[in-house]
Amino acid sequence: MKKRCGWVNDDPIYIKYHDEEWGIPIHDDKKLFEFLVLEIFQAGLSWITILKKRENFRKAFDNFDPVKISKYDEDKIKELMENKGIIRNRKKIEAVINNAKAFLEIQQEFGSFDKYLWQFVDNRPIVNSWADDSLVPSKTKLSDKISTDMKKRGFIFFGPTICYAYMQAVGMVNDHIIGCFKYKS
Repeated sequence: MKKRCGWVNDDPIYIKYHDEEWGIPIHDDKKLFEFLVLEIFQAGLSWITILKKRENFRKAFDNFDPVKISKYDEDKIKELMENKGIIRNRKKIEAVINNAKAFLEIQQEFGSFDKYLWQFVDNRPIVNSWADDSLVPSKTKLSDKISTDMKKRGFIFFGPTICYAYMQAVGMVNDHIIGCFKYKS
């Protein structure tokens, strides 16, 4: 039996996410945007809740297309607020629309969101060596730096804690515990 990080329960969705996505570097802008959307909706909720609704989010938010999302209007917001398959939080929906616009501006400035984001870690994942999940921080000086820079660029609902969870999700940080089969030193 494979040993996994302690936060993983026996739900197949969680196991699949842990084994196939979490901590694996992502360099595809569309996928990077998808995780921006999901992390915003996760704030204050459990990640498993978001994972279980992921396909509903994908359908509701035009397959996480930032160009389409940046053009959402009040009618689309109302439609999303009535969608029982997603988290119906107006502030989070508005943040996603706002952040789609900021995301596109970064793409224009840097050539890709990937180039912008990964510069903060010199294009190499940070591999930590935590013996136990309780030692993994919820935020770091680096997540504070990145979230501050993103806020200056117009992002909202993206503080240091959400930023750190995002960094873990997209593989900028590998926080698999030492005993986990996904840990790499």
